[in-house]
Amino acid sequence: MSDDRKLMAEALALGASAVGRSAPNPNVGCVIVSPGGKIVGRGATAAGGRPHAEAIALEKAGKRTKGATVYVTLEPCVHASERGPACTDLLLAAGPARVVVALKDPDPRTTGKGIARLRKAGIAVTLGVGREEAKRSLGGWLTRLTLGRPRVTLKLALSIDGKIALPSGESKWITGEDARRHVHLERSYSDMILVGRGTFMADQPRLDVRLPGLEAASPRRALLTRGEAVDGWEILESPQDVYRLHDVNDLLVEGGSATATAFLSADLVDRILIYRAPIIVGEGKSSFGYVGLDAVADAHERWRLIDEQRLGVDRLEVYERVRDS
Repeated sequence: MSDDRKLMAEALALGASAVGRSAPNPNVGCVIVSPGGKIVGRGATAAGGRPHAEAIALEKAGKRTKGATVYVTLEPCVHASERGPACTDLLLAAGPARVVVALKDPDPRTTGKGIARLRKAGIAVTLGVGREEAKRSLGGWLTRLTLGRPRVTLKLALSIDGKIALPSGESKWITGEDARRHVHLERSYSDMILVGRGTFMADQPRLDVRLPGLEAASPRRALLTRGEAVDGWEILESPQDVYRLHDVNDLLVEGGSATATAFLSADLVDRILIYRAPIIVGEGKSSFGYVGLDAVADAHERWRLIDEQRLGVDRLEVYERVRDS
């Protein structure tokens, strides 16, 4: 691995640490390296989106930024904001010799302008190191920017035969402890988590993060219902209401079957996490109802398996919706 890729990987890891906490801004990571090769500044977008990653890293590096190389996962912003200065201005004032950018900012307020200003000032800019990794890391924010809504991830815990519960509705617990810990990690990456009214009434779920050190990363909670509001919960009356969630980058949908079916029918699911347990339920509650398909042929080439792993006795399968670019 080249030095550029290795140091960009460090910046990407910092950006990943801000997933689920940076909205409405992107979860950016930044690393500053002195001419001697020492890391002198690190930063990730702060909770709520400010300060930006570059501002945090530059403050830590101070005067050591002069002549240094800055690695950042997204093109530095140029547009003015009441919440803080533009990162391109901060970089120009700090005087690095080089800036390495993973992904050009698609936001029309910035796209290409930050890179152009840096180059005009005599700062060398390298673009595209870690581009694909940055796209994945920034997936929630990029989805909101391009589609006008959060990236929606649907989580399902299933038996081998695709059931989510016994006929009685009992589903605790289909999967083992390792899978459940992973679900809590996924919750920590989400800005908001949603269930249907039926799941809420049956299970009274807490929907928090119960992993040591990550308790503060518990997301906002939402109900899919046309009923009355519940204290501490936000209401979405239909899946289409995701288009009004302008301060949410990643939405995790956890259940139940009717809610999953509603989001799939509306074609609003971007990722599916299937935690598959090595059990057979037989007669029981299916994971989905009718999702709008009238022919098997229409079901093909809609989903792509992007990851799978063992979690104790269970298996996780991650699918991504295939959409026209």
